[in-house]
Amino acid sequence: MLDRSEVGKRGYLNEDYRLFHLRDERPLRLDYHYHEFDKLVLQLGGHVTYTIEGKSYLLQPMDILLVSRNLIHLPVVNPEQPYERMVLWINRDFLSRFSTPQADLANCFTLTARQEFHLYRPRGEDRKRYRDLFGRLWEASREEAFAGPLLADTCALQLMIALNRDILTAPTETAAVSYRFDPKMEEVTHFIRDHLGEELTIERLSGAFFLSRYYLMHRFKEVYGCTVHQYIRQKRLQQAAEQIRQGAPVLKAAEEAGFGDYSAFLRAFRSAYGRSPRNWK
Repeated sequence: MLDRSEVGKRGYLNEDYRLFHLRDERPLRLDYHYHEFDKLVLQLGGHVTYTIEGKSYLLQPMDILLVSRNLIHLPVVNPEQPYERMVLWINRDFLSRFSTPQADLANCFTLTARQEFHLYRPRGEDRKRYRDLFGRLWEASREEAFAGPLLADTCALQLMIALNRDILTAPTETAAVSYRFDPKMEEVTHFIRDHLGEELTIERLSGAFFLSRYYLMHRFKEVYGCTVHQYIRQKRLQQAAEQIRQGAPVLKAAEEAGFGDYSAFLRAFRSAYGRSPRNWK
């Protein structure tokens, strides 16, 4: 489920950020996936429904999606229209490097993830302003002139400062008409994320929410694009990876994330992240 790239190899970002300008005229074949970095998507053209953690956003031109790291997502594209967008992958360490105690540049991702609403819809002149901000970063990141990388960093920071300022003051009245979701399945995923360290079986989940086993498994797969078991395992891996990144012992991180079998954890971790937990740390 770990995405391996917008272009070429998906899912790995070894630099501070990377910007793509993409136009697809043929149907995309993507699975639900996630990244270890944050992502902005500027919608330019096409008929696209973008699903993030079970919420399906109905995109309009110049919409901006904020996809925080580790969120499961997928664009569903109508092949009758070309799908054009600009996609910025950005490393959280880059944002931290230029943040201050009063100005956390990752706040826009943290806030939208906490609110579970990942769409920002610029209005009026702001639509052109964001197109220009993405465009300047695109041009600067391809310059070979004096201080080209520094200019690109400046453009990336200008974009992130503008987005953080606007997210903090964005109106919410359009939220209800901007997306679709299944409230019951959202309750199930909240329960899963709050009880990762415990035993989570289909029987327990279906009993807790008064659903039949068949309906829960079928509807969850329909909404999230993966099975309940796959979702639980992925969220456990993400929790363990984050704790290891912060310095927790590998065995303790695995246990607290709900892995009773350490060897099974190691196999799943290597499969998901391409390296052992110790190398990850």
